[in-house]
Amino acid sequence: MIALLAVLAWAVTRPRGLPEAVVGAPAAIILIAAGAIAAGTAAAEARQLAPVIGFLAAILVLAHLCDDDGLFRAAGARMAGSSAGRPRRLLAQVFLTASVTTAVLSLDATVVLLTPVVFATAARLDVRARPHVYACTHLANSASLLLPVSNLTNLLAFAASGLAFGRFAALMALPWLAVIGTEYAVFRRFFAADLASSGGDGAAGQAALPVFTLAVVGLTLAGFVVASAAGISPAWAAFAGAAVLAARALARRRTGPAALVRAADPAFLIFVLSLGIVVRAVVDDGLGAALAPLLPGGTSLPALLGIAALAAALANLTNNLPAVLVLLPLAAPSGHAAVLAVLLGVNIGPNLTYTGSLATLLWRRVVHRHGSAPDLREFTTLGLLTVPAGLTLAVLALWAALHGIGG
Repeated sequence: MIALLAVLAWAVTRPRGLPEAVVGAPAAIILIAAGAIAAGTAAAEARQLAPVIGFLAAILVLAHLCDDDGLFRAAGARMAGSSAGRPRRLLAQVFLTASVTTAVLSLDATVVLLTPVVFATAARLDVRARPHVYACTHLANSASLLLPVSNLTNLLAFAASGLAFGRFAALMALPWLAVIGTEYAVFRRFFAADLASSGGDGAAGQAALPVFTLAVVGLTLAGFVVASAAGISPAWAAFAGAAVLAARALARRRTGPAALVRAADPAFLIFVLSLGIVVRAVVDDGLGAALAPLLPGGTSLPALLGIAALAAALANLTNNLPAVLVLLPLAAPSGHAAVLAVLLGVNIGPNLTYTGSLATLLWRRVVHRHGSAPDLREFTTLGLLTVPAGLTLAVLALWAALHGIGG
């Protein structure tokens, strides 16, 4: 447990900007060497995580190449033009753009690539950026429910659920809409004063959408569905999409091999693998046995609510990535409904605290770089208004989807 706490503390603080793997990898190696986890068990955990990590690398590269092709700049220009200087309309545009970006290109794209665009768009329109920037971090977490590719936690849950890509998306569509609707209603009320002002029309400087890039992203999404239906890992579709855009960018000399490797973020991938081994050691050492009695059995509505609440609480105590790694083996025997309830908790719950997800920690760094440090009290208050309501409605929506579609 000490090893896990040390790894998480380093990931939260990142002294001198050093990557999470600086502590994560040695911690995993020390646990193996000390016999806290058998080498064979660690190797089995690595094999289980390998497709997930490969998928994550491909999605990170795909999002980076979309940014290089101007997709996010074009989205910002269209948000500015469509909002016509009205903050409420801009908020709606940001919600739509951030929700789709998170679902299709993962929450990292929303935090790292879209948030700076939202800052620039608000400045261009001369409106207060606060509601729109907060929307980016909230939707990076809560709007990442829809597709297996939207979040690393989704990839892990998808692998544990046994569901096909299309069925996963169908079951999560209602919860996705429910939590986004809840967030939007709360944001309209909470930021009413910020949204009451008016700005410029933002009509100048429109940017053309990169049609080829959009087509590749669309075909990649279709590839996810086809690959899953054929029993092939959707990671191959992600690699194909990234490879097409990478080949085009390399041919045009708009990027290089080193830039593509940096986009895949090898240090973070090593951290994810190391964290999986550390968490497995902690679970085998007794954490799993301690949590098992707390996890409700069955898939009734009260059970799903209890599972989601426990997952949300654990995510805020330990971060959502270790939370999902701990809870999935406990929930999986109850079936995919329990697995999806865990996912609701670990994706929506982190909006309550800074430490709930790595995405929120990354968002804080992005915001600080733009000279707009978030207020802890405001962040927490907004979380208290959105998380309990959004989580409850999302679980109700999941329960309805399971009974409507068949679960």
